[in-house]
Amino acid sequence: MKTTKYMFAGLIMSTMLLPAVASAEDTASYNTNGAVTFTANTDPTKPVDPLDPENPITPTDPTDPTKPDPGTAGPLSIDFASSLQFGEQKITSTTQVYSAQTQKYTTKNGVATEGPNYAQITDNRGTETGWTLKVKQNGQFSNPDGKELTGAKITLNNGNVVTNSSSASPTGNSSIVLTPASTDPESENYGAESIVMSAQNGQGAGTYLYAWGSDQASAADSIKLEVPGSTTKYATQYTTTFTWTLSDIPTNTETPENP
Repeated sequence: MKTTKYMFAGLIMSTMLLPAVASAEDTASYNTNGAVTFTANTDPTKPVDPLDPENPITPTDPTDPTKPDPGTAGPLSIDFASSLQFGEQKITSTTQVYSAQTQKYTTKNGVATEGPNYAQITDNRGTETGWTLKVKQNGQFSNPDGKELTGAKITLNNGNVVTNSSSASPTGNSSIVLTPASTDPESENYGAESIVMSAQNGQGAGTYLYAWGSDQASAADSIKLEVPGSTTKYATQYTTTFTWTLSDIPTNTETPENP
């Protein structure tokens, strides 16, 4: 009797130590959700490197050490546009062409370098419904006494779109001749402006630069100021200003508004 009891007890313990085996009929599943919501971004966007648009930079203004001014607020914003410095030139009676200095800037690592002059815009609306960037030269170069560089003209060449966005890229005018806008409503050049680049529906979401030149060498030869030899030149500085306008209306860049 004692032997039987011990054997029975041992059998029970061995059975309890065996691992449980689940059948296929015991499998269960449970679903959960994932979500993310984006909203239009109104924060300003820093200027980025025209040769490496992944990286922010600190640009300098060759015409005013206290500038450049901050860009406009988003979600559709003009982040930066280069000022043009054509340097100090000798007075001559022959037609001359002068190149604009390249854009100087400091990289995020504190390295001083230079690259193409450019304009930068950002579309953070989250709609991909297009936009148009235009530029206007606000009158002819003039000196403090109001004397103008009659017939002088600026040409912007080698224009190209620079971006790290996967949205379809806008198109631009690779060559632009700026027409100084007149303030006279009767003038044919009244309010004259030129299209720089334009995004159609389904294009242009993110940050885009329009750069004149693709490297330092081409940048140094892409923006020109031509001054006729017949133009009277005084020994003083001549200046003009430019207004960059970004609108949410797409425009066909194949028909630029150059009078």
